[in-house]
Amino acid sequence: MLEDPRIAAATLTGSEAAGSQVAAAAGRAIKKVVLELGGSDPFIVMPSADLPAAVATGVQARLVNNGQSCIAAKRFLVAEPVAEEFERRFVAAMKAVRVGDPMDEATEVGPLASAEMLATLDDQVRRSAAAGARILTGGRRLYGPGCYYAPRCWLTSRSRPRPTRKRYSVPWRRSTGARRGGCHPPRQRHPVRPGASVWTNDSAERERFIEEIEAGMVFVNEMVVSDPRLPFGGVKRSGYGGSWASRESASLSTSRPSGSTSLCRPR
Repeated sequence: MLEDPRIAAATLTGSEAAGSQVAAAAGRAIKKVVLELGGSDPFIVMPSADLPAAVATGVQARLVNNGQSCIAAKRFLVAEPVAEEFERRFVAAMKAVRVGDPMDEATEVGPLASAEMLATLDDQVRRSAAAGARILTGGRRLYGPGCYYAPRCWLTSRSRPRPTRKRYSVPWRRSTGARRGGCHPPRQRHPVRPGASVWTNDSAERERFIEEIEAGMVFVNEMVVSDPRLPFGGVKRSGYGGSWASRESASLSTSRPSGSTSLCRPR
């Protein structure tokens, strides 16, 4: 399709492998492309955060669209002073999530799309547990008709091997995010970051996270969402270009909607 002279540009929402192929084809044809690929968004909780609000929003951010969203919260990094309390509240909330028939309005999490995906997910969880991750809740098949899996939280530490980065995973991680000297944004090794959610009521921490986190969007005391007022896109292997942006502004602009504590800084 990209070789057809009638096609001016292309956009793809999909895997990194598919994005690489589309980008290569677009490069050969010298055509523009927007790529929306994988995501492993951090959800960072600092000591000054409103914990009940952070927990409630964290569960929603993890399970939005049945957990199948590139901007869903994937990694929870919590400051040590509030880590145990956040863990207790978050795990209790996840245990209360209702798994069931997606046609039932009371259902909060439905099934996976296929038995193959269910087997892949179960294998990932088993391997992550074997590598040192401690499962706090869920992490097992729910037997019966349909491809159901109990939503899981697991805990890792810096001294243990990291869980798999595949997008079927639902990790929950505790790490030190703050010490008495102030906030210390976590090391940013993960290659796919469309957005980040930061929970703090400290104005200095808020500004530092907004400026230093490498992500397509940073939301403060809110879950990451797509906002039609802003360009939408990630960084690194999350893709490039940006949806809802005029011409090249998606790659250049920094925007803050009026009345918002969020920042969108496409790169």
